[in-house]
Amino acid sequence: MSLSQGRPYLAIPGPSTMPDRVLAAMHRPAPNIYEGDIELLAARVADGLRRVALSTSHVAIYIANGHGAWEASLANIFSRGDKALALITGRFGDIWAQSAAAMGVEVERLEFGIKSSVDPDRVEAALRADAGHEIKAVLLTHVDTASSLRNDIAAVRAAIDAAGHPALLMVDAIASLGCDEFRMDDWGVDVMVAASQKGLMVPPGLGFVWFSDKANEVSKKADLVSPYWNWQPRAFPEMVYQYFGGTSPTHHLFGLDESLKMILEEEGLPHIWARHGTLARTVWAAFEAWGQDGDIALNVANPAQRAHSVTAARIGGGGAQRLRHWLETEAGVTLGIGLGMADPGTPEANDFLRVAHMGHVNAHMTLGALATMEAGMQALDIAHGGGALAAAAAEVAKG
Repeated sequence: MSLSQGRPYLAIPGPSTMPDRVLAAMHRPAPNIYEGDIELLAARVADGLRRVALSTSHVAIYIANGHGAWEASLANIFSRGDKALALITGRFGDIWAQSAAAMGVEVERLEFGIKSSVDPDRVEAALRADAGHEIKAVLLTHVDTASSLRNDIAAVRAAIDAAGHPALLMVDAIASLGCDEFRMDDWGVDVMVAASQKGLMVPPGLGFVWFSDKANEVSKKADLVSPYWNWQPRAFPEMVYQYFGGTSPTHHLFGLDESLKMILEEEGLPHIWARHGTLARTVWAAFEAWGQDGDIALNVANPAQRAHSVTAARIGGGGAQRLRHWLETEAGVTLGIGLGMADPGTPEANDFLRVAHMGHVNAHMTLGALATMEAGMQALDIAHGGGALAAAAAEVAKG
């Protein structure tokens, strides 16, 4: 018997669960888009975005998803034939590198696999080998949404500095901003990209690029930029429409204004980071217990390298796919598919799933998802160890 009726739970790594008050803030008539309150709203949102990144840098807002933010960042920094060093720890780092190559950038890749984070020593060595300083920027993801690996941004910046290399540091924080600790200025990030639909708890549709003064100077020589992607008028607008390259995304702005209020003025970033850390450890504890008596394992062995926003895991023999299907059809819970963990179309591709714990998520939502997953394992005769729910509850109790 299906028990999926009722409010569904979308536990995928974006779009994340959106607060009712964010949705309510969007449920209003469109405003005057030429003057008045919209000008104050746009400026307030831009300021909030700087604050959530812990940065005094410039910020550009695009009507786009994260892929659009990638393209905007690349277009404003590179000219055709320039060189980038891409640090790959999963599917999304790979796609960002592919995007750069498709735009005419020469991409040197450092591959670290899908189970371990970036090694700063290899980064330093690669930059020292670039004696002519041809590499214009280093690209990496803070959290790769597919592998759930988290990279040490400050350590990569230290490697760049130790090599004495002038390359910019460009970071994809799409899956981490508003979930994992991120300090743009303190960590020496020159360009950072994010999107609205994950830790910022707003529907998909807005992409953001933060950039330092150094990056801004570099951008003035880039020849890939086109009028729409140009961050100059967006970051330094003379009229409100320039923030957005045209008509304002009014209802996304209403929602984002509300979510930034929740993040910055109510819960606060330190508590948000701590909450996500606790919920992540809750998920890890359950998987570690399940894996004691079954073909079940977390993708990332080292807890220090795991994201606090999403967890990638393996359930062998196609168990991940079977469990995902059962959860959605029988229990109203949707988990994320495995991405980039095995070749599409192979039997192994059915062995991976992802559990998101990002954004507007609390203890009962996470514990409920884990309990329902265990029910699915029982229903499907998927071998698993015992004590998972007790271990998860213990992590919540620790706080």
